[in-house]
Amino acid sequence: MTKIVYEIVEHDGGWAYRVDGVYSETYPNHDAAKAAATRAAREQLAPGVTRGITWEDAGGRWHEEIADGDDRPATEVKG
Repeated sequence: MTKIVYEIVEHDGGWAYRVDGVYSETYPNHDAAKAAATRAAREQLAPGVTRGITWEDAGGRWHEEIADGDDRPATEVKG
């Protein structure tokens, strides 16, 4: 099973969460960034519909793949 870790970090004059080297938008404080990361992590756990997805890796490359709606990763929020 895949595990996704959302790490709360200082970024661009505020706070953000980082996943696999990719930063979220910047939030004004730690609590706001942690709340956003927690929401994102929770959404990863919800089963869905099998569909095509696109995602950006740490190198800035975009990928397209089919995501099975029942194959959910484990998630963790750190920081």
